[in-house]
Amino acid sequence: MNVILFGGTGMIGRGVLRECLRDDSVTAVLSVSRTPLGVSHPKLRERIQDGEGTDSTEQSRTMWARVKGEAENDLLQLPFQAYMFRPGLVQPVRGMPSKALLYRAGYLVTAPLFPLLRRLAPNLVTTTEALGRAVIAVARPDAGVRTRILRPQDINRLGRSPSDQR
Repeated sequence: MNVILFGGTGMIGRGVLRECLRDDSVTAVLSVSRTPLGVSHPKLRERIQDGEGTDSTEQSRTMWARVKGEAENDLLQLPFQAYMFRPGLVQPVRGMPSKALLYRAGYLVTAPLFPLLRRLAPNLVTTTEALGRAVIAVARPDAGVRTRILRPQDINRLGRSPSDQR
């Protein structure tokens, strides 16, 4: 399977990239981003593109929410299967820190609370690792995914590691 990954330099994108590079069913990854990944791997090719020019006339005051919502609506209208991932609170694991200093500090302070949050609110929390595996899982023909908008509980189910499924 070939993967085109947009946004592989962020915390979540790095988690997806890591799992794609580790998964034997993924034969090639094309990363499209504004800055180089700083990763070298035989499966990986990079394309650096300027991210300017986004239409900012939508309703939300937050640009990322406005742009993501518009992109999701456009993707859902295409004649092929597209899946929208809405992961909720994402715990960075395996060296996948946020690029934003404030988020990194917040994750550092709250890291001891994640196990408790995962027990109390499993439908609100996922990890970069589970998210990466879930992205790969929906690309498989036998995934059995019934919804095109995936929330944390869907992501966690699809992103379980083989050892978790025993």
